Amino acid sequence: MRAAFFDLDKTVIAKSSLVALGPEFHARGLLHRRTLVWAVLSQLLFMRFGADEKRLTKIRESVLKVTKGWDRDEVRELVDETINHVIEPLIYDEALELIDHHRIQGDEVWLVSMSPEEIVEPFAALLGITGAIASKARIDENGKFTGEMEFFAQGANKAVAIRELAARRGIDLADSFAYSDSETDEPMLRCVGHPFAVNPDRALARIAHESEWPVLSFTHPVRVHDRARSHTPFFFSAIIIGIAALLGQSRFRRR
Repeated sequence: MRAAFFDLDKTVIAKSSLVALGPEFHARGLLHRRTLVWAVLSQLLFMRFGADEKRLTKIRESVLKVTKGWDRDEVRELVDETINHVIEPLIYDEALELIDHHRIQGDEVWLVSMSPEEIVEPFAALLGITGAIASKARIDENGKFTGEMEFFAQGANKAVAIRELAARRGIDLADSFAYSDSETDEPMLRCVGHPFAVNPDRALARIAHESEWPVLSFTHPVRVHDRARSHTPFFFSAIIIGIAALLGQSRFRRR
């Protein structure tokens, strides 16, 4: 069995899922306006320069501080109520084409995101894919976020989680695919036979060039339910994957 692993932010959707939901959290009284403005500015920097380990660690610590004391059920309810009109319009059409292609080929499809599972799992359900690997916050006996992280799906941790998942489900990673935009996901990309850089930041673009990885450009957000399915983009996505598969398999075996 093989699988396709997709990063979420800036790979499947056009911006950070946490930032996209920020106004909804603010409307519910969970976020102060100053925090919301900081999140938007951070998103602009993320889109322009990417995110290295230091920047992602700072984001993680800030998110944990802000979310301490939040009720998990309330967060899940908010996501369920808003995902269709907040997150869904941000999905890249090109990502949906690739997801469709992998599903038709019989591949498992997984989201792999540092965003919390309360956001990523409903989004995976919306896409109708196999499942998700996401960050997991620690919850106390009252169902409240403690401000601590049980598992942070970032950097090398993504690769560890993918390998553990592959071992449980019998996935052949040498024949599998991964898609991401960020340098911090290099370990995730290197643990499969067919890595793709999608809208890469400058550091990942350099790594992709040096490693001879295909680089894809996703530019057209579209709603899942409103999407007009075209056979032409699917045809080209099949060709891209087919060519990359031939190149990637030989590179993986040489490593």
